[in-house]
Amino acid sequence: MTAVDETGLSIRSTTQLIGDAVKQFRAQVPECIGAGLVDMSTGMLLAADTLDEHPGEVLDLIAAATFDLFQGRNVTMIEEIFKARYGVLDDRHYFQEFLAQSESHVHVFLRSANQDIVAVVIARKTANTGMILTQARLVMKQLDAGLS
Repeated sequence: MTAVDETGLSIRSTTQLIGDAVKQFRAQVPECIGAGLVDMSTGMLLAADTLDEHPGEVLDLIAAATFDLFQGRNVTMIEEIFKARYGVLDDRHYFQEFLAQSESHVHVFLRSANQDIVAVVIARKTANTGMILTQARLVMKQLDAGLS
């Protein structure tokens, strides 16, 4: 369903925004081979766009790993310690981004301003890591603007 704002212009639905965002990650992040968005309130994959077809089980594992990376028991405990140590009083999560490198890929995990959505972006390691981060952050910023 598409909403209409007070000016009469149509507004894209949340589903459209999420679908467009994963396509934008794939198109704009250098050498991107896959992108997805994970709902942190449920741990479920909201959308994915990959270079190759992957079985649903693999995508579900990526969503579960993303959830654990950001909201696992130990990470949550560390966040609370850091927030207390540095006097952070808001409810936002302390960790906003993670970058992991494997033998052949760079994996970027970005938490949305919404805090309940995390993007997973996977690019070939041959791409410039700084450009991967910059482009992924730009797409996330666009998604955040659309969701607000």
